[in-house]
Amino acid sequence: MSADDLGLPDFGDPTDPANRPARLAVGVVGTGRVGPALAAALQLAGHRVVAASGVSRESRRRAETLLPGVRLVTPPQVMAASDLVLLTVPDDVLAELVAGLAATGAVRPGQILVHTSGAHGVAVLDPAARAGALPLALHPAMTFTGTAVDVARLSGCPFGVTSPEELRPVAEALVVEMGGEPEWVPEAVRPLYHTALAHGSNHLVTLVAQAMEILGDAGVAEPGRMLGPLLGAALDNALRSGDAALTGPVARGDAGTVRKHVQQLRATSPQVLESYRAMARATADRALANGMLKAEAAEALLDVLAEEDK
Repeated sequence: MSADDLGLPDFGDPTDPANRPARLAVGVVGTGRVGPALAAALQLAGHRVVAASGVSRESRRRAETLLPGVRLVTPPQVMAASDLVLLTVPDDVLAELVAGLAATGAVRPGQILVHTSGAHGVAVLDPAARAGALPLALHPAMTFTGTAVDVARLSGCPFGVTSPEELRPVAEALVVEMGGEPEWVPEAVRPLYHTALAHGSNHLVTLVAQAMEILGDAGVAEPGRMLGPLLGAALDNALRSGDAALTGPVARGDAGTVRKHVQQLRATSPQVLESYRAMARATADRALANGMLKAEAAEALLDVLAEEDK
């Protein structure tokens, strides 16, 4: 099936400004941190944001700030007013929301439904698709603050794009209009894609917070200021060189230094000890696999990391 079969224009190359989707009436169901920012970006691209729905006082305030003058109504009213609807709700409630909208007849044939969940592809939109909606999964690979700064940060932001093949030009064109860069993610690997992003971003925050906590225990007045240059360089090197960027006592096989780290954490920050051990083991495994670490050195490190608490 082609875009023509669905009554859609031929969008062509999504990076060509001439190939823009027709101006659409845009609605938002779920005015958390993501939805209002994406809607504001679409509005800057020339679309009209006509309605939004939010439950909490904070979400409604966010909508009023980023989408001034836009009506705050119920989800069915958003659906009725919109050609394109952003479903920006938590992952675990998305399926129930879609099923409910489809069951109550809120979905119109030809209506574009976009969800922004990284964990889901377009299968979660199947109830709406059976009612004639055009399903798109557009996941911005960025953290959101819920403020106007998010709109500017969308420039160059990668989006994980999943859609039926015939809707791919539409999906990619919408991403480009929001300032993003589309990256095609097949339906079958969408959970794996999201796992990688969550592991990298969420666990990085935990790791950095733990390092700042330990520096605070060591008497450093501004842990963030001390860590900033080091972590910035480490991240840049890792993104450029992967495992070749590994440095430090584990990569060098300094089991004695690692033992001191374990002893210090056991005494002052036991809540961090298991995280340190897990990351040190993973680092040793990668250093061993790429030839940076000799087998005997890795064995000594793993023995230290396996030592029981005393």
